[in-house]
Amino acid sequence: MSLSRAKSRKRQRMYIIGAGAAALALTAVFNSVVFFFSPSEIVEKSPIDPDQRLRIGGLVEEGTVTKLQDGKTIAFVVTDMAQSVTVAYSGILPDLFREGQGIVAEGHMNANGTFVASEVLAKHDENYMPPEVAESLKKSGYWEEIEAKNAKKMRN
Repeated sequence: MSLSRAKSRKRQRMYIIGAGAAALALTAVFNSVVFFFSPSEIVEKSPIDPDQRLRIGGLVEEGTVTKLQDGKTIAFVVTDMAQSVTVAYSGILPDLFREGQGIVAEGHMNANGTFVASEVLAKHDENYMPPEVAESLKKSGYWEEIEAKNAKKMRN
């Protein structure tokens, strides 16, 4: 076998190994990506694969926070003022979690359309809202009302 033919085979093997490594890296990246959805997008895209991890964000709807019969799970409704999604969470909620506040929850949709959260994050002060939630509220047209309320508070 000639020297150039050996180099050619070696080069082919290196391309195959490189392509395999790239495919593994891309698979790992795609499996770790968690997409953000507003309640409107979740309703629009339903049904969503229960194995798909995602984030949902919006405002906790007034009067919807309840403790379920198992005593450990809290259920509440997240809204972007256009659509709403029920969220179930077993765990300790953040201190700043309350009705009317912006949250982002990470988890998955179950078969009956409830978002099962594995983590819930609440905004950390009255002027901050997670960017995803703010964008979702801007799309729904509710953002202007929030800004008007904040401006009124600042003047008083």
